[in-house]
Amino acid sequence: QLQASGGGLVQAGGSLRLSCAASGSIFSINRMGWYRQPPGMQRESVAAITSGGSTNYADSVKGRFTISRDNAKNTVYLQMNSLKPEDTAVYYCNVDIRRVASDRWRDYWGQGTLVTVSS
Repeated sequence: QLQASGGGLVQAGGSLRLSCAASGSIFSINRMGWYRQPPGMQRESVAAITSGGSTNYADSVKGRFTISRDNAKNTVYLQMNSLKPEDTAVYYCNVDIRRVASDRWRDYWGQGTLVTVSS
């Protein structure tokens, strides 16, 4: 239902762009976000964007990461610049979707994509 891509190995200071596309029957999408789980640590919120385009970021990524969405493609992006070794984690997308007009909002998670930043 959510297909994430774009992870990989990059040197410190480099950039990556993650994508996450929602598929299937979709009536409406509300909040879209990215989380990450560093090795041996708990999952944490990285960035989120509302249907109206309002964004918020974790303090650790402000000024370096940018979240955006393409509503026509049901896709959310995370542009990651000036990457640091501490950004190494599995990144997950999270999207609130209403499949049909009569449905309630449901929370979906992508499968995760690994980002490794070498020093």
